[in-house]
Amino acid sequence: MKFTNAKKAVALTGAVAMLVSVAACDSDSNSSSQPEQEKDVQEITVWAWEPTLTQVAKDFTKKTGIKVDLKNVGTNTKEYTQLDNAIEAGSGAPDVAQVEYYAIPQYAIKGNLLDITDKTSGYDSFYTPGPWASVQFAGKVYGLPMDSGPMAFFYNKEVFDKAGVDATQIKTWDDYYQAAKKIHALGDNYYITSDTGDAGFYDSMTWLAGGQPFKTSSDGSEVTINLTGDENVQKFNEFWQKMLDEGLLDTKTAGWSEDWFKGMVDGTIASLLTGAWMPANLANSAAAGAGKWRVTQMPTADGSATNSENGGSSLAVLSSSKKADAAYKFIEYANHGDGVATRVAGGAFPADKASMESDSFKNATTVKNADGEDVDYFGGQKYNEVLAQAAENVSSDYQFLPFEVKARTIFGDYVGKSYTGDQKLSDGVAAWQKALKSYGEDQGFTVK
Repeated sequence: MKFTNAKKAVALTGAVAMLVSVAACDSDSNSSSQPEQEKDVQEITVWAWEPTLTQVAKDFTKKTGIKVDLKNVGTNTKEYTQLDNAIEAGSGAPDVAQVEYYAIPQYAIKGNLLDITDKTSGYDSFYTPGPWASVQFAGKVYGLPMDSGPMAFFYNKEVFDKAGVDATQIKTWDDYYQAAKKIHALGDNYYITSDTGDAGFYDSMTWLAGGQPFKTSSDGSEVTINLTGDENVQKFNEFWQKMLDEGLLDTKTAGWSEDWFKGMVDGTIASLLTGAWMPANLANSAAAGAGKWRVTQMPTADGSATNSENGGSSLAVLSSSKKADAAYKFIEYANHGDGVATRVAGGAFPADKASMESDSFKNATTVKNADGEDVDYFGGQKYNEVLAQAAENVSSDYQFLPFEVKARTIFGDYVGKSYTGDQKLSDGVAAWQKALKSYGEDQGFTVK
């Protein structure tokens, strides 16, 4: 599940001011504010856009007798807008919502999500490190991981071979830079990758670099924003600025556009640094590239085997639900029970260790497309072996802002010009930081 592209994100509406007294809510206050629970629940409402949940909902109903009213009210920020409106109105919110990892702190801090810490003891051994860390805030658990998006280096082997580059030997960012020059030498329209200014990608790359620019206090009242002072964030800025200065990135082709996928087919966009959920997208939207592509581990600043996440979602129970027990049974079934195998078989990239380690997953050499056909997209490579290792390498010490949705929405307003050559990347990031600090203060946080 991809991160929201900055150009696709829409501003959240109907948000209430986040006063410190609200931000400081903990599990006790969440619990005490739980409404009286209904007995003999016959139906629950779930808001989610993930397609594999359709079959899971049917199976859950057969097993428990509880009907699941599964509604797609919009993807990511569109759903969050609806959710915020319902929460503010005090009615109409679902029992369960799909919440991307980066948005969990925002809802947890306001007390909108049920604290399920006491139900999940030992679950850290079930899930891979990145997703499990991502459903927690201030030591409490607020959802169960649906999937994961460890970053990986997808590349068009045909183009790399033509440029005389072995992508599997690209270990450092300098290796990647040298490869980018060789690929661009194939023609002015050839680029190692594209980036028009995506906030999710920027977060993932600074995470990969070891950056920790955002911190929130355990009581949720204080937020530290230190993009300009974090040396590892600066490390990525300097690397990417060199790529921009030398014209080694396609900064004109918008991600997820028809031209973007066309570039992957004709080789003019020769690789992607993105989440492990990408194979099905390639098989469906860049189908003519089948057989040309491969995947390997991410290059890092110093060549070390670390990684970051780029996307992923949880299922979370709303604290306002009058059917919390039944709602929890559903997310438990979907993300920790029999529903896991159903979802992985349907194409979801797993968040659990057992699926990652299974022979059927690791030995896969084909990708299912939307028509249910098996496509040999990676030339016979056991691509999931690479992606499973990528998941194991994810560091789990990165924190998102408690208003990350807003942060990504406005990224392009301040940093966008850095991708057109009108300002340095560091200057755009500094302007974004200033705006984030101002927004945080307006929401009632103490910002450092």
